[in-house]
Amino acid sequence: MKLGILEEKIKEILLSEKYITKEDLKQAEKNHKLNRVSVIEYLLNTGIISKAILGQAIAEQYKVAFADLNYYQPTREQVLRIPKEIAKKLHLLLFKETEDQVILATDYPSQILDEKTKTIFKDKKIILAYAFGEEIETAFIHYKAPLKTRFSEIIASEKRIAPEIIQAIIEDALIFRASDIHFEPQSKEAVIRFRIDGVLREAGRLPKLIYENILNRIKVSSNMQIDEHYAAQDGTMRLIHKSEIIDMRISVVPTLDGETVAIRLLSQYVRSFTLEDIGLSPTDQELVKKIAKKPFGMILATGPTGSGKTTSLYALLKILNATEVNITTIEEPVEYRIVGTSQIQINPRTNLTFAKGLRSIIRQDPDIILVGEIRDRETAEIAVNAALTGHLLLSSFHANDASTAIPRLLDMGIEPFLLASTLELVVAQRLVRQICPSCRHSKNVKLASLKKILPNAEKYFQENQTLYEGKGCASCNQTGFKGRTAIFELIPNSGELNSLILKNPSSNQIQALARTQGHKSMFEDGIQKVKFGLTTLEELLRVASPEG
Repeated sequence: MKLGILEEKIKEILLSEKYITKEDLKQAEKNHKLNRVSVIEYLLNTGIISKAILGQAIAEQYKVAFADLNYYQPTREQVLRIPKEIAKKLHLLLFKETEDQVILATDYPSQILDEKTKTIFKDKKIILAYAFGEEIETAFIHYKAPLKTRFSEIIASEKRIAPEIIQAIIEDALIFRASDIHFEPQSKEAVIRFRIDGVLREAGRLPKLIYENILNRIKVSSNMQIDEHYAAQDGTMRLIHKSEIIDMRISVVPTLDGETVAIRLLSQYVRSFTLEDIGLSPTDQELVKKIAKKPFGMILATGPTGSGKTTSLYALLKILNATEVNITTIEEPVEYRIVGTSQIQINPRTNLTFAKGLRSIIRQDPDIILVGEIRDRETAEIAVNAALTGHLLLSSFHANDASTAIPRLLDMGIEPFLLASTLELVVAQRLVRQICPSCRHSKNVKLASLKKILPNAEKYFQENQTLYEGKGCASCNQTGFKGRTAIFELIPNSGELNSLILKNPSSNQIQALARTQGHKSMFEDGIQKVKFGLTTLEELLRVASPEG
């Protein structure tokens, strides 16, 4: 995000409107001198301001309204109201329209519109509003032909087929905020699928011969052996897209029909997530912040692969990140760079494992340590000892729920008295798809209908319950869902839990104690999100099971 000479004015507006304090600005400018990160970027990355607040400040500088395209996403019909040539030339799109006026969003609201543009909205008053340039570009996806059509055009051109197809696929994946791209060869063709909000969707198909060329291109770009077809390979690739660097993790695995490719796109927007963004309720946010202020102890995030554990830990790390503390992380791999921290990537080839790296980190005596994952007894023991000797340690851990994490650590050989002395908080989570805000609508549902989906529905819902769903629109690709949020279960340490850990308890005993202390389960947290209109009951049941 390039603001140039506007930055000074924006800082003045943020201060005058009390979005930030003088101390915030002083800290940001100090960080700018140390790390060469812009003041605005620092304020965003640390969660002091949100992107919406920044947008409002920029709009105020232009003396216009702010068009939040991330929240009020324009439909295909809105975008196509303005011809492609005019829209791209003026960076303009239709935001809102009434009988007598239209609001057009642009990242250059001080421009003078030409007569050709005014003719499109004849007899209506035209008002310009500020919108972020990258969000306008995202909306321009509606001008593009489907990926399948573009494949045919690129193949017909017979010019640099592989690089252009790869570029087209990755650009579409970024626009749709896909987390992964899958290339899956079949007998005669290869299927390309995007994982969007945790669900795979087909994006296009390619002839097998063309796919072989694309596969070789990906291997070369990610430093793999192109003559190796019978062993799994891993690599990394980097793409510069609209002046932003996109990092990708590549995995190639041989199958009976050929080599499959999975590309993980490392989304930069994850770095700006706050505890609220990831789905923690205000009560849970306060609990997490309170525990995170302790000088030592261990905080664990648990859940299966792809449940958002790393994102949650990064969101917590952002709160803790300050110039007066030393933060060191050891991860596999380092997915997102965090300004102001020392990040280490494990490398089995050089014998740099989680356990050995963690031993070395402790010798440097940081204040806060993030361990990407506790996988074995040795790493668990070192982590517990680090938490016991004056370090705040954050880590992820594979367990089905919060109450299962404690018995699993004990089974790995951690002494009960050490675990009781160090464990401060266990957070379990799952990801659910959010209802699309552009097409969300309410509906009244009878309890009898809910009982067909959830047999004990009367435990959670009223006789006549207002729930929400997405109709499906251009913004969400007709799915009714856009984006994801998490459902959580938090079990903080307490005197009662300490005493129970010393008795080597089962997960059921820990869960029973948590219930007596008023802690809600993941399913109950999900039910709250269903009632608030963030997700649907069907989506909740897809990832979590009700109690009893």
